[in-house]
Amino acid sequence: MSEFEQLYVGRLWSLLSWQQLTDFWTRIDRGGGWYLYPVGDALPDAPASAEEVETFIARIDELLRREHPHDYCGIVYADDVQAPRMVKIYDPNNLGVSCGFSKNPPPPGWVMSRVPPVELQRAGPLPESRKRWWQALFGS
Repeated sequence: MSEFEQLYVGRLWSLLSWQQLTDFWTRIDRGGGWYLYPVGDALPDAPASAEEVETFIARIDELLRREHPHDYCGIVYADDVQAPRMVKIYDPNNLGVSCGFSKNPPPPGWVMSRVPPVELQRAGPLPESRKRWWQALFGS
């Protein structure tokens, strides 16, 4: 099992409140060698630049708050909330039973990882709206 897979299936901690998420984003080292992976799209070839990480965090935070209109977050998970190496971000429009126990939970919509990711399978194709969102974000 790769280091990515070990982190992916390992213990993760939920950021339950929006304030916890806000505080968490400040602890992400933008230049820390983060791979940004939209699950269902191509694997990244290299870590994102600090500017790309900053842009991604700002835009994903906007998307989550807009499309998950609850008084709690609960859809972002990290292996360590103080010094993360893996962050799973669930798509508010494809939660399934990500918040509970399941033998087949849906994959996250996006993964931030400090180790090179391996391909993750989605149950269906990546929605066109998410492809457009990602392309608008990074022009790819």
